[in-house]
Amino acid sequence: MLYPELFKQLESVRWDMDKDIPWASFEADKLSDEQAQTIKMNAITEWSALPATEMFLRDNRDDSDFSAFMSIWFFEEQKHSLVLMEYLKRFRPDLAPTEQELHEVRFEFEPAPALETLMLHFCGEIRLNHWYRRAAEWHTEPVIKHIYTTLSQDEARHGGAYLRYMKRALDNFGLEAKAAFTKIGVLMASARRTAQALHPTNLHVNKLLFPRDTIQSRLPDPEWLEQWLDKQINFDSVWENKVVERILHNMSLLMDRSFKSVQELNRYRKEIAASLGSAGGGALPSAA
Repeated sequence: MLYPELFKQLESVRWDMDKDIPWASFEADKLSDEQAQTIKMNAITEWSALPATEMFLRDNRDDSDFSAFMSIWFFEEQKHSLVLMEYLKRFRPDLAPTEQELHEVRFEFEPAPALETLMLHFCGEIRLNHWYRRAAEWHTEPVIKHIYTTLSQDEARHGGAYLRYMKRALDNFGLEAKAAFTKIGVLMASARRTAQALHPTNLHVNKLLFPRDTIQSRLPDPEWLEQWLDKQINFDSVWENKVVERILHNMSLLMDRSFKSVQELNRYRKEIAASLGSAGGGALPSAA
């Protein structure tokens, strides 16, 4: 089991909201209304770890090890929401999310293949690590800069934990796991070809609720993510390339084969699909 070791590792580096966040260093003149609004949206988005955890527990009912790990992931992700809300309550209480705004992003995700979902969230952690690193650079107020840096480090550790479970899945499921991981890897490393940001919170997950079946569509400002990425933190092609490089690097490690481009990964995906036969190949899922 991986859970006991991961618990110890993550427990040893866990930060304390009271002791490790430099609240006394707040500089009011360095926090703009525009910046504060984005903090609110991120706080609500982080709250969506709640429905994601419910999905993980439902779809991994036969995997108690991974389900137990969700206790760590869920705690730390909800803590991200909590620390952002605490920041707003202290310094911009008028923008603190309401309980109803938080509850709005809790809805049922349709069942999905567990291996593909695992890879999707692994890529999501990589992307969020880079988004938060860029947010820390964009912000000018020192306390929130510290918070975003702290959250980005958590997301990197979560990605590392998911990677451990992906390695275990390769041992247990072989080609089936390779097919799932490469399929989602190609999708998530192809964000430049889509009109929207490729992250689990921005993908459609419930046909009956369409089009309000993404986390972002249920926020007070459904358009905020693209504005945040394109106009505020300026998550440009240089940063997007960093995300793609990390995905390709980790896929190279997992598959014991070097991938220098998404095209190379896609060719390998097709090789795996051919090995599995037409039933196991499948078409690439669309971002919608």
